[in-house]
Amino acid sequence: MTPAHIPGRAAVLPAHRGRCRQRFLSWPARAGSARVTSGAESGVGGGARGLDQQKPGQARRCTIALCRLLGSARRCGRPAAPQAAAMPFLHGFRRIIFEYQPLVDAILGSLGIQDPERQEPLDGPSYVASEESRILVLTELLERKAHSPFYQEGVSNALLKMAELGLTRAADVLLRRGANLNFEDPVTYYTALHIAVLRNQPDMVELLVRHGADINRRDRIHESSPLDLASEEPERLPCLQRLLDLGADVNAADKHGKTALLHALASSDGVQIYNTENIRLLLEGGADVKATTKDGDTVFTCIIFLLGETVGGDKEEARMISRFCFQVTQLLLAHGADPSECPAHESLTHICLKGFKLHFPLLRFLLESGAAYNCSLHGAACWSGFHIVFERLCSHPGCAEDESHVDLLRKAETVLDLMVTNSQKLQLPENFDIHPVGSLAEKIQALHFSLRQLESYPPSLKHLCRVHIRLHLQPWPVDVKVKALPLPDRLKWYLLSEHSGTVEEDV
Repeated sequence: MTPAHIPGRAAVLPAHRGRCRQRFLSWPARAGSARVTSGAESGVGGGARGLDQQKPGQARRCTIALCRLLGSARRCGRPAAPQAAAMPFLHGFRRIIFEYQPLVDAILGSLGIQDPERQEPLDGPSYVASEESRILVLTELLERKAHSPFYQEGVSNALLKMAELGLTRAADVLLRRGANLNFEDPVTYYTALHIAVLRNQPDMVELLVRHGADINRRDRIHESSPLDLASEEPERLPCLQRLLDLGADVNAADKHGKTALLHALASSDGVQIYNTENIRLLLEGGADVKATTKDGDTVFTCIIFLLGETVGGDKEEARMISRFCFQVTQLLLAHGADPSECPAHESLTHICLKGFKLHFPLLRFLLESGAAYNCSLHGAACWSGFHIVFERLCSHPGCAEDESHVDLLRKAETVLDLMVTNSQKLQLPENFDIHPVGSLAEKIQALHFSLRQLESYPPSLKHLCRVHIRLHLQPWPVDVKVKALPLPDRLKWYLLSEHSGTVEEDV
């Protein structure tokens, strides 16, 4: 079975923003509906939300009934072939149900688990008090069944359930009695380690790794490693921390080039799923901020997509998304990410410049943090912040009394001032001519002329000192650090950006 045949999961993600959207839409199906229908382990095949919605016990009972019905029909139609005992009809499911499922049920029963799909919490005082006696019963059972057919398959399958429920002592007994760490769920192809992560069982994760489980193993369907799965949900943060402590490869990538950091970013929507702490933990663990998938996705791809979701949407959701994007961008820049690289559609700075009125707080943060306002790889010949800002001003059909146009002009002045403040020598793009129209055309033309004047003269010594001091005070917030310097207020006022302010207040 390939990813193309799994419902809700695209084998090849569409280009640019569609890739992020597809990722957001496909995750719940990936975690729940597509991989949660195993006959024996129907409750361990996906994420927490999908598991709760799928009623796995019904799937298990339906599978048993179907297999019995088909088996009976086959026997009534004609005598069984001589090789039928070795290779029965619907071999995979029937083997689970009729060959080693009785041993699995006996193991669960010895631990007081009669109905795994409706199991009460196992951390209550009554269960803990009787755990010692249950372990003794389990040990005696395994000793009696040690030479029974399909013994290893049975204890290995039971290990999957122990991983799901977090029963570390029982899992340890099973491992010492022959359970195979590499045994896969017949439908989801998850190992016990994957299941422990999905169920957020950090102690179980450590136990399995200590017993020799491959900490970087990927499942056969989606090629997800345990670290990938742990990075995708905020509630799995304990497992993420434990995996990193145990030595998981933080920069391992799947066949599409997707690392755990990119998984964490793609799984975040800024409204219901905040993976901020997962992202922070991965970055502190050495995650590469320059990681790029084969489709060209970077660490900024999903941020750019989420910023697009704020246009014309619910105001409260837009505010939440903007704040999430600001926090994640702050983390990425602190670990060396470059938001101004090309191509332009993957450049966060370029996107914020084009929508500087809407994304003004984030753009101001980028510029105050030292982000290049031109393409950081090819310079102004590729794209220029000055050109983008004036193009936006000249294309806005406003009048002097139009508050939106006045606000646009004010924010444009702030952005231009920040770009000048961070430039030792101002370099405007070639053919930097404008043709403004409307009642504010004169003000726009005056703004353009002042920049031309600055470019034509060599920078003053005080301007160079201002630029160098601000560079040494980066990263953001520079203005807060300027105010803390032991300097006269007049000098501090000069070092501050003319339109300085607290970005977080706007966010």
